[in-house]
Amino acid sequence: MFVIELLYKADLAKIDAAMPAHMKFLKKYYAAGNFLVSGRKIPRDGGIIVAVGPSREAVEAIAREDPFVAKGLADFRVIEFRASQRADDIQQRIDS
Repeated sequence: MFVIELLYKADLAKIDAAMPAHMKFLKKYYAAGNFLVSGRKIPRDGGIIVAVGPSREAVEAIAREDPFVAKGLADFRVIEFRASQRADDIQQRIDS
């Protein structure tokens, strides 16, 4: 599993202008089974995506496709980890 951290380099007006393309990117990789959960950081200086993939390199390649990254509006870093435990009520916790 991987955490993709997006770090905005541009002002929020430029981020908001690129948001439709970013949402299309997210939907593509949710449908492909790579993305599990995502959202804005607080404060709003970037975002987080929890992802799965065959390798770190594959996830980094996906992250480079993000319009925020491709347009130079954000940098990213990928953190790999081994999920060894999870809450039995994970969906309820996400929904609350």
